[in-house]
Amino acid sequence: MIEIASFEDPVKKQPLKLAIFNIDEIQRPPFQRDISESLKKHLEMAIEKLGFLTPIVVVPKDGNYYVIDGLHRLEAMRDLGAREILGIVVDESLYHYILEFNTEKPPNVKEKSKQTYRLYQDLLKEEPNLIEEDLFTYFKDPILITFGFAIEELDTRFPASFYESFVSKIDHFLNLPLQEAAKERKRRANALVELNKVVNEKYAELGWENALLKGEIVRKAVQKAYGVRIRTIEEEFYAAIERVKEACQELTAEDFREGIV
Repeated sequence: MIEIASFEDPVKKQPLKLAIFNIDEIQRPPFQRDISESLKKHLEMAIEKLGFLTPIVVVPKDGNYYVIDGLHRLEAMRDLGAREILGIVVDESLYHYILEFNTEKPPNVKEKSKQTYRLYQDLLKEEPNLIEEDLFTYFKDPILITFGFAIEELDTRFPASFYESFVSKIDHFLNLPLQEAAKERKRRANALVELNKVVNEKYAELGWENALLKGEIVRKAVQKAYGVRIRTIEEEFYAAIERVKEACQELTAEDFREGIV
């Protein structure tokens, strides 16, 4: 690393450094998002046309430098054969705040869930006695933790976006140490995967061929269980899952007569 300048950010006045890095000095933290090949190619074309104008954000930790914002820019530069890259060095305390970044392309629910899971596992490994609800600043939403366990440990094809509205009404941060909270998260994830199996069975029964309509099945099941304009659900997590599962099993083609083309 060759430091170019030291300065303060204009909002929090925290000390920052602008530096040139050998590109091989920069590593990915274990909870980084997956690479989007299309985004990377788009960035490659933009960099070739305009140059590298936006520095990546780098955190020093345990003698290494990790990218917490700009992964796709970093990989685009690697593909272009660049040997150096410009980066802003921030304090190590920002290492686990990676979900606040992702400025190149806002990730979808599934991508955010996978990244949340990886961050959760890193925190679990480092400090298993941390209380989950005290870590709300690291995670955008507790449902992403549950979805992450479902996708990464149980069903890689779990359609998280179909369940976002429903689960946001019944899932909350847990007042448990991470080593216990992780077990509960997996139980919740398993309950969702079992619900999704019922949704898949109903989809097959209805004879539909557009998989996106599985989301409509979830929506109709929640409405059947709790009403059309439900805003809050007072039942605890597993009771709510069971009620929606039963409602899903009771759905018929008549329930979809309006709105399905």
